[in-house]
Amino acid sequence: MPPAETAAPRGGQARVLARRVIGLPWPALALLALAIATFVGFLLYPTYPNYDSYYSLLWGREVLHGHLPSFDEYRSPTEHPLAVLFGAALSILGRHGDRVMVFFTEASFVVLCAGIYRLARQAFTPLVGLAAAGILCTRFDFPFLAARAYIDIPYLAFVVWAAALELGKPRRGGVVWVLLACAGLLRPEAWIIIGLYFLWMCSGELGPAHATGAVRLKRWARYATWAAIGPVVWVLVDFAATGHPFFSLQHTTGLAEELGRTKGLSEVPTATRKFFLNLAKAPVLYAGIAGFVAAVWLAPRRAIMPTALWLIGTGTFVLVGVAGLSVIDRYLLVPTLMVMVFAAVALGGWTMLRQDLLIRKVWALASLAIIVYGVAFTATRVNFHNFDAELRLRGNSHRSLVALLDQPAVRAARRCGPVSTPNHKLVPDTRWILGASASQVLARADPDAKAKVTRGVSLFVVDRGALLRQALVADTDDPFDNVPLPDYRRLAFTDYYAAYVRC
Repeated sequence: MPPAETAAPRGGQARVLARRVIGLPWPALALLALAIATFVGFLLYPTYPNYDSYYSLLWGREVLHGHLPSFDEYRSPTEHPLAVLFGAALSILGRHGDRVMVFFTEASFVVLCAGIYRLARQAFTPLVGLAAAGILCTRFDFPFLAARAYIDIPYLAFVVWAAALELGKPRRGGVVWVLLACAGLLRPEAWIIIGLYFLWMCSGELGPAHATGAVRLKRWARYATWAAIGPVVWVLVDFAATGHPFFSLQHTTGLAEELGRTKGLSEVPTATRKFFLNLAKAPVLYAGIAGFVAAVWLAPRRAIMPTALWLIGTGTFVLVGVAGLSVIDRYLLVPTLMVMVFAAVALGGWTMLRQDLLIRKVWALASLAIIVYGVAFTATRVNFHNFDAELRLRGNSHRSLVALLDQPAVRAARRCGPVSTPNHKLVPDTRWILGASASQVLARADPDAKAKVTRGVSLFVVDRGALLRQALVADTDDPFDNVPLPDYRRLAFTDYYAAYVRC
C-alpha cells in the first residue's frame, strides 16, 4: 500500500483523538482533581482552626449551653454571627468539632475555585475561567487560610458565587440575596456590596414597563430587608451579649490600636501595594494589569463585574484604614481575586478573538511565555519546605498541647487555680481542649489577670517556632510572661509546652 494512502487515515485518527481530548469535560475533571487533592491534604496535614475561628467555636458552645458568649474577653477577636452559629452546631461534636471546621473550610476553598471559574467563564471564556481557578490554586496564601479554617474562605465563596450568578442573569435576586446576606453575617465589608446590590435592584424597577406605586414599594421593602440582615443581626447579637449594640465596632477599633494594626490615610496606598504583591505576587499582579487593559479593549461590558468588585474591595480597604480599624492583607482578598481574573485574561484572552488568527497565535505564545516566567518565579522564590514546615508546626503544636493538657497530673492540678498562658494566643485552644470557661483560662499578659494567676497551672512555650507564633507575637508582649516564677514547680512537659503548678 502506498505511503500516501496510510498517512491519511493516521492523520484522520489523530484529528479524531484531538477532538475527543478537547471535548472532555475539563472543568469538571479539574474540579474533581482539586477536591481529591484537597481531601488528601486534609488527611496528610491535620491542621486546626486559627485564633479567631476557635473563638467562634467557644462562643457557639457557650450559646449552646445557655450562656451569653464572652465577646469582651482580653484581646478576643471580633465576633461574626454566622461563624458563631456554625460553631454552635460543630460544638455538638465535642472536641473533634475543630477538625470538622477545618474540613468544611477546605471544602469552601474548592467551592471558591469553582466560583472563580464560573465568574471568569461568564465574563470572558472557559479557558479564562480555568486559568483563573488555576492561578488561585497556586497562590498559597489562600489554601493556607483554608487549612487554618479562616472565615475569609467561605466569605469569598459567598461573594464570588453571588457575582457569578448575577452576571449570568442580571437582577436575579433570590439566591444572590441569600449568598450576600450570608457574606454580610461573616464580614461587615459585605454590607457595602449588598447595599450597592440593593440600589442596582431598585434601579431595575424604575423603567416605564415595570410596576409602579404600592407594588414597587413592596419590592423595595423586600430588597431593603435582605440588605439589612447583616447589620441588624450583628447589632442585635452585640446588644444581647454585651448590652452595647455597636460593641464589635468599638472592640475592633480598640484592639487594632493595641496590636498596632492601624494606619493613617497616608500609609494606606503603600500598604495596598504591598498587600497586593504579597497576596497575588508580582507576575500575577503585572499580568492582571495587562489583562485588564486587554479586557477593556476587547470586551468592556464583560469587564464590568470583575472591575466593580475590584473597586468595591479596594475602596472598602481604604475606608477601613481611614476608620482606624485593623489594616491587614486579608481585607484585600476580594480585589486580589479580581486581579487573578484579569491575569487569566492575559493568559487566555486570545480565545475571545474570532478572526485575526495571527494575533491569536502571537497572544497564545506570549501567554506561554508568561506561564513559563510565572513557574520560574514561583520555583525560585517559594520555599515549599517552609510551607510544609509551617503546616506541620500548626498541627504538631496543637497535638502537643492536647497531650500536655490531657495528662492526669495537669487535670488534677486545675483545682489549685486557673490555667494561665503567656498571652492571648493560646487561650482559645486551651479553653477548647479543656472545655473551660473564660474565667478558668487567663492570659498572664492581661493586666486584669495579674492578681488571679498567683496560683494554678501555668503553661509555657518551649519550642522556638511556637514561641514566635504564640508567646512573642506583638511588640507589647513581655518575654518574662513566658518565664516560670520561682515558686512554681514543673509538673509536665511535651516537645512544645511545659506546665508548672503552684497550689
